[in-house]
Amino acid sequence: MSATKVFVARLAGCSVFDPAGDRVGRVRDVLVVYRRVDPPHVVGLIVEVPGKRRIFVSIGRITSIGAGQVITTGLVNMRRFEQRGGEVRVIAEMLGRKVLIKKERTRATIEDVAIEDRGQGDWEVSQLFLRKPKTTPSPFGKGPTTFATWNEVTEDELPGEAQSAEHVIAAYSDLLPADLASTLLDLPEERRFEVAEELPDDRLADVLEEMPDQERIDILTRLEDARAADVLDQMQPDDAADVLAQFPDDRSEALLQLMEPEEAQDVRMLLEYEPDTAGGLMTTEPVIVSADATVAEGLALIRRHELAPALGASVCVTLPPYEPPTGRFLGLVHFQRMLRYPPNERLGTLIDQQTEPVRVDASAAEVTRVMATYNLVSVPVVDDAHRLVGVVTIDDVLDHVLPDDWRSQGEGDSPSRLRQRPRKTPVTTGRRTTRGPNG
Repeated sequence: MSATKVFVARLAGCSVFDPAGDRVGRVRDVLVVYRRVDPPHVVGLIVEVPGKRRIFVSIGRITSIGAGQVITTGLVNMRRFEQRGGEVRVIAEMLGRKVLIKKERTRATIEDVAIEDRGQGDWEVSQLFLRKPKTTPSPFGKGPTTFATWNEVTEDELPGEAQSAEHVIAAYSDLLPADLASTLLDLPEERRFEVAEELPDDRLADVLEEMPDQERIDILTRLEDARAADVLDQMQPDDAADVLAQFPDDRSEALLQLMEPEEAQDVRMLLEYEPDTAGGLMTTEPVIVSADATVAEGLALIRRHELAPALGASVCVTLPPYEPPTGRFLGLVHFQRMLRYPPNERLGTLIDQQTEPVRVDASAAEVTRVMATYNLVSVPVVDDAHRLVGVVTIDDVLDHVLPDDWRSQGEGDSPSRLRQRPRKTPVTTGRRTTRGPNG
């Protein structure tokens, strides 16, 4: 049954189907246009289709909204969505705005927007769900809520006051980092920065790892140095190195000084390698164990929630020390092999004798060939002394061989040139001695 009234925040993420029941995509936002007297008119939905392409689906093409799904006529234009002048995105641009309730002369914040079908597919904003200022001094308390029609409020944005992004973040809280990154890239530039500033450090780090270089540099540039360093701390070292390589030397060094010493040390090491080598592609955070570690210990390490799947596919066995650059690299143990042996089996007896590491100066092409030849999702990287310095994972390789703008491409888009990002030599300071390939 089609609903006649829907709250937009609940509509976000709903699946869109054609009449045959085939899934078209997911709703990411609702597009409206303001009118002089009447409430804003709904012109359509912004839908994400496979390939992370955002398209516009006219409200006239929607035949049913209800039960967590949207049904279309099946005739949709697959051209990439571009926002026109006068169009407003409800989630991205209306949620979090301040309004003045005329009757009470009270300021409130828009937390949700209801759209309603007035008949014959003519949808408009019918109601606002508002949050008033809290009336208690408790830091955990919230203000009372109320409903109001569009005509009962007026926008009350104070000069210089940033629009709250908390409700946009809440509406997109269930998105994977790659999807949230794609959503942010579709926002107007200023709104993108507002939302980025409100994201927690770890969440923003995950999102920046999924963005093209220029956009993540723009966001980090807008952040204060201390906040930018905290975000870089949360990023994978190889991604942080890619970002810092684009900054001027003085800015890059200033951020490295503010980062946690251990994180900065890993990034400095990565900055010393050319970007199209194994050293430039690798991450310095593999799972490292001793030969005496047991299967039970190995499985416990790769079971960690925060560990990326590619890094959890195997553990690296080395001699002490067990931090890159480690002692001599002994070999890999794949997690599938660990599953075949009892918990007390020593990992040193399960080493894969066929998988050879690559040298830190090996070309990206060589790394790709090794991974493809032996069907690997990660390959260890060693220095001249055969010490483990990191691993190259399959996503590192794909990120290198795909075009610069692959994140913003949809199906049918033509590829552009492959990325060539030169890295500069890091600044050496008295605070810490940077390490080269040999430590």
